[in-house]
Amino acid sequence: MSKIQSQQLRIIGGQWRSRRLRFPAVDGLRPTMDRVRETVFNWLQHDIAGARALDAFAGSGALGFEALSRGAKEVVFLEKHPTAALQLRENLEILQAANAQVWAGDALLWLQQNPEPFDLVFLDPPFGKDLLQPAIDALRLLPGALVYVEHEVRLQPLFPADWQEIKHKETKEFCFRLFEIVAD
Repeated sequence: MSKIQSQQLRIIGGQWRSRRLRFPAVDGLRPTMDRVRETVFNWLQHDIAGARALDAFAGSGALGFEALSRGAKEVVFLEKHPTAALQLRENLEILQAANAQVWAGDALLWLQQNPEPFDLVFLDPPFGKDLLQPAIDALRLLPGALVYVEHEVRLQPLFPADWQEIKHKETKEFCFRLFEIVAD
């Protein structure tokens, strides 16, 4: 039985700026790249402090840790892979972050069973698994909430009418977008 290798990510801003955290090298886990995270958190710079955030399909936790580092009030990490979920918990202990929790299980199931409101949601599911549309459909958010979505360029997800796109960028491989939930 082979031991799962680990990799590192670097928090790029906030109180833990430049801290490095380990994450397991498991299939399908691809942390949001530093330059993309920098762009996203520039978009969100005035909306993080005091936010209640959800990092669905957390993987390495790069987005959730970045939000915590920049003043999010709370982050809930959802991660199905047991090794990745365990590493998220260990990283929270290392950072002494008491304002976060990890739910080790299916993110879609959690979203269906927990319709609680969040100010900020990160949706960056593993590519090629058809998880994005069911996650979008399961989310119930209040007006004013922000949703970051990262997906393959070839995907054309259907977004609810109350999701107004406010930012959009893409590379050859993937799109990253920011939506605000508006009143119907």
